[in-house]
Amino acid sequence: MNVETGRTTVGVVILGAGASTRMGGPKLLLPWGATTVLGHLLEQWGRLAVAQVAIVLAAGARAVAGELDRLGVDPGWRITNPHPGQGMFSSVRCAARWAGWKPDLTHWVIALGDQPHLRAETLQALLDYGRAHPQQICQPARNGRARHPVWLPKALFAQLADAPAASLKQFLAACGVAVARFESADPGLDLDLDTPAEYARARQLVDRPSVDR
Repeated sequence: MNVETGRTTVGVVILGAGASTRMGGPKLLLPWGATTVLGHLLEQWGRLAVAQVAIVLAAGARAVAGELDRLGVDPGWRITNPHPGQGMFSSVRCAARWAGWKPDLTHWVIALGDQPHLRAETLQALLDYGRAHPQQICQPARNGRARHPVWLPKALFAQLADAPAASLKQFLAACGVAVARFESADPGLDLDLDTPAEYARARQLVDRPSVDR
């Protein structure tokens, strides 16, 4: 939080450097509504009160880069992971090391690139909850289990650049900062998007009416 103004200014990292091996092709390029998964995520975050959205993509991911071109995403808002085979946390580190972030950002949200099925209300709830708990790590929870996306204050986000942890989960457990969680009714939090069957389930989840929506 900006101590002088009391305001939070949020940057969003979309992690999109995974190999999508079990899906059989880039998850970010799958159709979603009138666009792609990637296009939907960018539209969704773009409608929320965040100051910057950047995406981490694998070096040499020409198809994803081409989709970003088609969507009109500034090349300056793309973060390249030269070693995506080292896992998701390598992309998190790349984002934390990136020099392209706006200097006035006070908080970051780390979002998975395969969560197009999350409700916009869930993302807004995370932003609202984070702003109410600016010194803490914040996460949505589903049936008591912490889920992504993750809200981080600036100081913690900076520590990720050289964190010795093996994963984001390990880092959060060891960083010494309290984690604040809010329970969410969003069923999308229970669903990973790793296989064609899970993709089909996610599509059904957003296409069919829901009584608690």
